[in-house]
Amino acid sequence: MASTPAPPTAPPKPAWDPRQPVVRPFPWFRPTIRIRLTLLYGGMFLMAGIVLLTIIYLLAAQALHVGNELPFKLLGGSVQSTNDTCPGISGNLKTDQFNEVLYNCMQDQRRLALNGLLRRSLLALLGLSVVAFAFGYAMAGRVLSPLGKMTRTARRVAGTDLSRRIELGGPDDELKELSDTFDEMLDRLERSFTAQQRFVANASHELRTPLAINRTLLEVHLSDPGASPELQQLGKTLLATNERSEQLVEGLLLLARSDNELVDRKPVDLAEVATQAVDQTRAEAQAKGVELTGERQPAVVQGNGVLLERIALNLVQNAVRYNTPDGWVRVTTESQRGQAVLVVENTGPVVPAYEVDNIFEPFRRLRTERTGSDKGVGLGLSIVRSVARAHGGRITAEPREGGGLVMRVVLPA
Repeated sequence: MASTPAPPTAPPKPAWDPRQPVVRPFPWFRPTIRIRLTLLYGGMFLMAGIVLLTIIYLLAAQALHVGNELPFKLLGGSVQSTNDTCPGISGNLKTDQFNEVLYNCMQDQRRLALNGLLRRSLLALLGLSVVAFAFGYAMAGRVLSPLGKMTRTARRVAGTDLSRRIELGGPDDELKELSDTFDEMLDRLERSFTAQQRFVANASHELRTPLAINRTLLEVHLSDPGASPELQQLGKTLLATNERSEQLVEGLLLLARSDNELVDRKPVDLAEVATQAVDQTRAEAQAKGVELTGERQPAVVQGNGVLLERIALNLVQNAVRYNTPDGWVRVTTESQRGQAVLVVENTGPVVPAYEVDNIFEPFRRLRTERTGSDKGVGLGLSIVRSVARAHGGRITAEPREGGGLVMRVVLPA
């Protein structure tokens, strides 16, 4: 009878805890920034001190040599001066007179030597200071160059995409540890961003498909001439609810996509975008008796044309829907000091100043919290603010005297 094989044994447990940081056997050998800066500036101070001490020593030796020179010489029993420091020492002098003149002469000569030593020492200190500052500036730039590389990489990541990495080389010091941590953070951000994009794409497909099927089934049901009036009314109600759900899904997906900084930018004229939004809303405005006016001057920005069209369309639609009979909507565009400005001004109900900030929140309307309005799904201005931020711009709202709002979108040109 064959024996059953023994069950596989479990691998041995590690002797170290992976959650604990790795302990280096000789941490004092690690070339940290503190040690490198200490050695660098300590060595610079030592070298500067040695050079300055050498210069002072040589100058002092020269000063002593000049100060100890005798200002006279003896020729045949008479005294003759050897320099211009002691002109009165020449000739036949008595002993007391000679000693006094010699003492004063030596004092003057020492004073001149000390003054020369001080002047040359100051010049040497000035020259050495210039050299030390220049060398220190160069060394500081060399030590801090990894920080500059990290800053440039972070700026590129913020302005373009998350695929860039620092990948700092060099010694295993605090700067490399910071760089590696920053790269790990970018890896996690890129994975999270990619997962979000994948989720938005999947949600876009999974949510649109059943709603489109429901709309098709309802339209087929409504086209049946044999349906009873009750079923026809029920079908119309369900179709309106389904259309509202489609608008809600489209708004949420657009809001999720527009929350991120744009990577692909192209020249877009806000005047053309605003004109298209006015043309699309003109039929609804005529049905409500709202007049559409405004002058649109060329205002070119770098951005996404589809999202910028959504900004203009949402603002114009809101201005028409939240208006009064026989009201008006003024849509203007212009360029101001390197910025493109889109202004949508409308008549309408009086808006308190304390409620202006609330209208940009999702699912918020004036004097209402969530649903309960047939004018939209409550995401229009939230999408506008998100798209404006993604383009590096901003949107502001101001109440008009007599009712209505002035919506101003400012984008960098």
